[in-house]
Amino acid sequence: MYAIIVGGGKVGLNLARELLDSGAEVTLIEQRRDRYLKIEAELEHVVHYGDGTELWVLERAGIQRADFVIAVTGDDEDNILICQIAREKYLVERIVGRVNNPRNRQYFELLGIRPAFSATDLILRLIEHEVPRYGLIHLLDLPNDRLEIIEIEVKAGAAADGRTVQDLDMPDGSLVISILRESGGFVPKADTVIKAGDEVLICLDPGLESAVTPLFGLS
Repeated sequence: MYAIIVGGGKVGLNLARELLDSGAEVTLIEQRRDRYLKIEAELEHVVHYGDGTELWVLERAGIQRADFVIAVTGDDEDNILICQIAREKYLVERIVGRVNNPRNRQYFELLGIRPAFSATDLILRLIEHEVPRYGLIHLLDLPNDRLEIIEIEVKAGAAADGRTVQDLDMPDGSLVISILRESGGFVPKADTVIKAGDEVLICLDPGLESAVTPLFGLS
């Protein structure tokens, strides 16, 4: 695998290290000279000096043969532009964009830049997972593949409390794929009884969330 990483900050540098350790071929592009020199002292020829939004810099890095282009600069506009160039001009199939400001995620999505990750969003999801009062967590959203995975905590007295998986009145396009309890997680069978306090993982088609969550006690 050949990956081009644009942005030599902590994220880009650590990602380059991990990919190199896994045996991948990597080129890291950094435009700040002081940071480039520091990285060059460690990674040598792996790092290139230049602006990753410029075509000649990307071509010098070998974007024509790249399997991945990963834009992790500190500027969302640059990350969007780099991903667009990689996909539309050089036909790179796999692009990843960093979202520095979560409010800009909508622009990445409107332009079809997926996956786009935000450290803020990732931390919020961890908080949601650790704080029971949130009740509902979006674990995975793949709109292009029409797939979502959510985690719901079953409330006492909910329609699902005390019922078997097969007896749940789940809409078509939704499926209980896992149950997490104090004793551990497991894949349920048709006759598995759901209990209050269970954390249920559900795979569903987009748009079905409002029809599924009331069964588990969430309005």
